[in-house]
Formats: sequence, structure tokens, C-alpha cells
Amino acid sequence: MPGDWTAPMRAPYSAIVDRPKLVLPHGKKMAVWVIVNVEHWHHDNAMPRAVLPPPMGQALLPDIPNWAWHEYGMRVGFWRFVEVLKRHHITPTLAINGSVCTAYPRIAQAAHELNWEFMGHGFLQGPMHKVPDQKQAIHDTIEAIRQVTGKPPRGWESPGLTETAVTLDLLAQAGIEYVADWVLDDQPVHLKTEHGPITSVPYTVELNDVVLSAVQLHTSDELLKRGKLQFDQLYAESTDSARVMAISIHPYLTGVPHRIGALDALCQYIAEHEDVAFYTGEQIHDWYQTQPKPDF
Repeated sequence: MPGDWTAPMRAPYSAIVDRPKLVLPHGKKMAVWVIVNVEHWHHDNAMPRAVLPPPMGQALLPDIPNWAWHEYGMRVGFWRFVEVLKRHHITPTLAINGSVCTAYPRIAQAAHELNWEFMGHGFLQGPMHKVPDQKQAIHDTIEAIRQVTGKPPRGWESPGLTETAVTLDLLAQAGIEYVADWVLDDQPVHLKTEHGPITSVPYTVELNDVVLSAVQLHTSDELLKRGKLQFDQLYAESTDSARVMAISIHPYLTGVPHRIGALDALCQYIAEHEDVAFYTGEQIHDWYQTQPKPDF
């Protein structure tokens, strides 16, 4: 199956109602996964996203206002995340560009000292389709993270959730055990690669501040409103079989003063449910390996 992207080849269809029951340990019924995305937007390149359109519709480089919009998150917003997550005793997964480790070493070191899980997020922020040598970029990302944490990352989230036909095979070959790109389920599933199965841990585009704030342009409290609705439904469904809820946040979006309170309130709301566990991506992956799998 070299380079075969075809979805049924990677992820055979599985109806959630037909699967064996998934049971979390210690009396928990549901897992919540918080992902903090930190990215390196190089000032010489076009910005991955823009909050301010260019004058007269003519793209300009350097793009100072949009680079600075992101830079604010790295200078200020990230540290608001640290305080909120510490307050609620949540250990998140850090989706980190490999180049962040040297461009923003203060952030990488702080996350390591807090025992956050590091997940590969490409080397530079940009689609995998534009990477000249994916195998090298994956290697460089893994090694950059190893230099900070002393160990390779076990998980991977591609920038923009982008993959080519060979990305999964290259990730599995490099030792990556789970990915967050395939937003197709509320439970982990196995994806097929030519180097054995890799786990898809449920990620999100619906409860992701890029979509909420930068694309759909919702009001500042949308993360809280939508997050509570998402949580309540999954919590009810978890009575039958455990579900996973992901919350994906970026420092330049949710880390700003008028949105950080929504994250704080959502974490508080979820934490009030004693039978819910905050897990990292690798904890979800490891738990899923102990559970019965559906027959394909």
C-alpha cells in the first residue's frame, strides 16, 4: 500500500454503535484532551493566517501586522495558557513546530518543565504538501523535540492537518505512534500504514479556535458556549462507551484578553465532573491499546 491515501485503505469504515465497549480506568467515563499549538511563523514568508487584510488587496512582505498578531501569542498569550491550565491541574499536549524549539526556547523549556507532552507539528508552519522533503522534516522535528525533552515525540499533528499520500507511512516509519490529523471519530481508531497500524486520536476542527475565531469569526465566548454543548453530549454518550473530547487552542487566538476567560470557564465546567479525566494524547493512545478492537 505504498503512498495509498484512499480513506477505506487507511481507515476501514466502523460504525460507533457496532464496536466493543471502551472503558476508562478508575471509574472515569470520558477523556478530555487539551492541545496547545505553538508555531513558528517566519517573518520572511507569507503568514499562514491573517487578521488584517493587506491595503488595496495587495499582499506585502514583510507582513508586519499579521506576523505581530501571531507574535503576541508567543510573547503574552502562551503564558495565560500556563496560568489557566495550572489552575485547573490540566496537563496538555503541546503541538510544537520543531523550529519553535530554537526560535522560542523559553516556551519549549517552560512546557518541558511543566511536564507537558510534546507532539510533533511539522518543522515550520506550512502545509505538508509544500515540504520539499517530508522524511527530513519529520526527522528534524523529532530531533528538535528530543533535544529539549530527552525523548522523541510519540504523536504528530500536521500543520493545518495536512497530509500527502505518503505522510502516514513516513510518520510510522519514523516511530510516531499516533496522529491527530484524521478528525473522523469520537473514539480512537487504528489507521493502516505500510509499517503497521498508527492510532488516530480524536482531534477537532469544531472546537478549535482557528475555526471559531479566525475562520468563523464568532464572539469571544464561543469556545465556552460550544464547548459546553460538545461536552454535555459526549458526556451523555459516554455512559455506554467512553468518548474523547478535544479542545484545540492557539496563543494568538484564545490567549488574548477577551477570550482567555472563556477557556478558564470551560475548564472549570469540565473539572466539576469527577468522572471525567483530562488526558494527554499519549495517555489516550496507551489506554486505547488496552481496549478490545473492532473487527475490520
